[in-house]
Amino acid sequence: MTHKDRFLATIQNEVVDRPASWLGLPVPSAEPALMSHFNVQSMHELKLRLDDDIYPIEVPYDFPPANHIACAFNFAKEEHRGRPDERTLTTPGFFEDYNDPSDVDKFDWPDPERYLDRKESARLARSIDDSYCRMGILWSAHFQDACSAFGMELALMNMMINPDIFRAVIDRITQFYLRANELFYDATKGYLDAVLIGNDFGGQKGLLVDPQSIREFVFPGIKLLIDQAKSYGLKVMYHSCGSIFPLIPDFINLGVDVIHPIQALATDMSVEHMHDNFAGKTAFCGGIDAQYLLVEGTPGEVFKRVQEVKGLFPTGLVISPSHEAVLPDIPPENIEAMFNSIKT
Repeated sequence: MTHKDRFLATIQNEVVDRPASWLGLPVPSAEPALMSHFNVQSMHELKLRLDDDIYPIEVPYDFPPANHIACAFNFAKEEHRGRPDERTLTTPGFFEDYNDPSDVDKFDWPDPERYLDRKESARLARSIDDSYCRMGILWSAHFQDACSAFGMELALMNMMINPDIFRAVIDRITQFYLRANELFYDATKGYLDAVLIGNDFGGQKGLLVDPQSIREFVFPGIKLLIDQAKSYGLKVMYHSCGSIFPLIPDFINLGVDVIHPIQALATDMSVEHMHDNFAGKTAFCGGIDAQYLLVEGTPGEVFKRVQEVKGLFPTGLVISPSHEAVLPDIPPENIEAMFNSIKT
């Protein structure tokens, strides 16, 4: 099977030669150790060396200082600009002092056409062999951005006491992402197979917000983003860290193809629990614990756990670390053990 064939068969719960795999997104500080261990000169060579199935494509977005589509809004208030925590959810945001839905126009909303590099998007997508599953990393985290727009505590309060202003802000953010994604999809048309979008809804022990509020305020935007991707013939991987078990049936109904990442140590999120409740009903990505096992475990322990996971999900699970970011505290030997076990 090609990488793409294996990915598509896996997420459709069809028979595969081996489960599909995804390394995830190593942070820059983790890359040198990985390249040294595997004796390669680039992350592209590492993908080839691991025989991985998903090839991620980051959206080229030129908006300083972050130059990243996930950092498209300067919501931090002026006195917080330049601080290390200026984009944390707890930093007071621009809309902290506004209460009327009409105030949404007072923010200087960026135009994605100015910053999203369509030529580079096309070049990146076309440079990847079509035997891979080529996945655009779009994020489109409209809920998290809405929390940053106010500061998280006030954002969640407004959902309850001033829902009109919260809805006005999250809807405007959603419109930004719909336009940005349209630009990316048009530029990469015919050279893209899947997209990763998402928001973090869970903590270690449960949801950050009650399910009904998420359904009321957040899911309408998610539905628009999913339907847009599907209109381009793309598979949708939806990301949320944490304990999100109560929302999984909702994601299935929204049309999500793959739920990411199965944060293995979060409450109710073990691979065993996913198997018992959802095997054959949807597909997952993740499952190999990146909080303890990949960090503190031995290669032998990693190898053994991957074998157990394969026994539960011979298909229907793209095996991957239980967090998209591969951090430098994960020994490369454990990444090697994970991929060796996937292919054994």
